[in-house]
Amino acid sequence: MTGNKLFEGIEIFVQVVKSQGFSAAAEQLGHSSSHVSKEITKLETRLGVRLLNRTTRSIALTPEGEAYYQYCTQLLQDAESAIAAITQNSIDPKGTLKVSCPIGFSAHYLQPILAQFLDLYPNVRLDLDLSDKHIDVIADGYDLAIRATPQLAESSLICKRIFKTKAYVIASKGYLEKQGRPYHPRELNKHHCICYSNLKNPTRWEFSSQSGEHFSVDVKEKMRCNNGQAELDMVLADQGICRLPGFYLDSAFANEQIEALFPEFIQPEVNVYAVYPSRKHLSPKVRCFIDLLSEALAEY
Repeated sequence: MTGNKLFEGIEIFVQVVKSQGFSAAAEQLGHSSSHVSKEITKLETRLGVRLLNRTTRSIALTPEGEAYYQYCTQLLQDAESAIAAITQNSIDPKGTLKVSCPIGFSAHYLQPILAQFLDLYPNVRLDLDLSDKHIDVIADGYDLAIRATPQLAESSLICKRIFKTKAYVIASKGYLEKQGRPYHPRELNKHHCICYSNLKNPTRWEFSSQSGEHFSVDVKEKMRCNNGQAELDMVLADQGICRLPGFYLDSAFANEQIEALFPEFIQPEVNVYAVYPSRKHLSPKVRCFIDLLSEALAEY
């Protein structure tokens, strides 16, 4: 496909997917619903594939539409970056910055950084999603995601480590009094363990000895949860043993509500990454936010 029709309909198609409907997309684009629908039909005709399955109440991407949407989204982002790179008045950050962040990390570290960022860049509007779920940065339209994990999964995204913390296996005094104290990680298969469900293998916990021996333990799962704060709350209620990043635990350690188990064993560090789509020209708002994150978190 060549000529002037190469890019026709792409912006409308992306907006329809983002808006989850023709009427909402038409409102965003300043067109009528019938115009938007006709443009999508013409685009499908040129491509020779159906991009969207339509019902009277909803739309859904076909497999071909999903693949095409990923490329179109990247294409529009690259076009915006190209304009920003050569437009003098685009140097200052502006527009909406959409960020996803784990709940616990946000509560302990991110909030003062966000306030500083908004003070520094008043033309930026922040769209913050606090969730421990694994989101699709590109498909869900995020500029950046913050992820806390021992190891990132393979992807085409750019990943920059901005922070690291120790992980601790913890229990309350009340639990240890009732259930007894494990002295070796392998004893966890006899205890009530609270596991983090967003991990690839929630019940397999990794350890290393001081001599360098690496081993894993399949723990006995009492409860599975997708939120670190909820895990800590159950530990404080004497319901079991869990493993959490240090940023959840400062207050509980300071108030002597919990104990760290197995201090003689080495546990995987939890790395915190800024993850963003792979493209040559970062928008000023994303670049400035990553720079501020790195600078602020280097103090910890």
